[in-house]
Amino acid sequence: MLSLQEPANAPRAGAQLDSVFDMVLAGGPVMIPLAICSALALTYAFERAVKLRRGALGVAALERELLPALAAGGAARGLEVLQRHSTPAARVLRAGLLRWDAPYLEREKEVEEAGLREVRGLSANLKPLVYIAMLAPLLGFLGTVYGMIVAFSTVAMSEGLGRPEMLAAGISQALVTTAAGLTIAVPTQVLYYALKSRVERFARDLEELHERADETLRRGVAPPPPSAPASPAAAADTAASVEVPAAAQPA
Repeated sequence: MLSLQEPANAPRAGAQLDSVFDMVLAGGPVMIPLAICSALALTYAFERAVKLRRGALGVAALERELLPALAAGGAARGLEVLQRHSTPAARVLRAGLLRWDAPYLEREKEVEEAGLREVRGLSANLKPLVYIAMLAPLLGFLGTVYGMIVAFSTVAMSEGLGRPEMLAAGISQALVTTAAGLTIAVPTQVLYYALKSRVERFARDLEELHERADETLRRGVAPPPPSAPASPAAAADTAASVEVPAAAQPA
């Protein structure tokens, strides 16, 4: 615990902060939890960025494969396509195709519940980013308050009331923690909203794909294309090539 009589990190007049490392050291012990917040924010942001890639969500791949399969073979062919994918989009659409014979409202409820589960799972690791964005500025402000107390006590104990440079040096070092907290909080908040927009876009794209798949199934399986009719010349050639049985020929 810091003592007001003999402050442990008393600022010196004219102290220079020539590098980021000097600023970190000048911030005092509060810089340790701020560094932990920074590491956690980077970890969670990187993990969510990988999980929320378009390829990992699977909507684009299913749009290319599922709709033609449903048009050609119905729900059974569509389930075969979905079984080959383990993406969030495939799990949601599989819930609807498994209950294709059920009433419309019951089938829609299954799809909605599956979609909510996937969205909650995709959004789960975004909450730590919100907590870090709220906590980092508070820690920085706390460090600034402690630093101001030490700075004023140092000036008072060293009979430096007539030397404003000593007070200015102490205040500048005390404000380091506030700057560090804001430096962590602002990018973390931006990352949170950017990743959250990916989740919202996934929900919209998945809803549109489900509607298109449902419409394709309601139209039914497309019949195979009819064979091309033979031309008159080809029909004549075919008739001429047929041999007349010997018994039918005149003697």
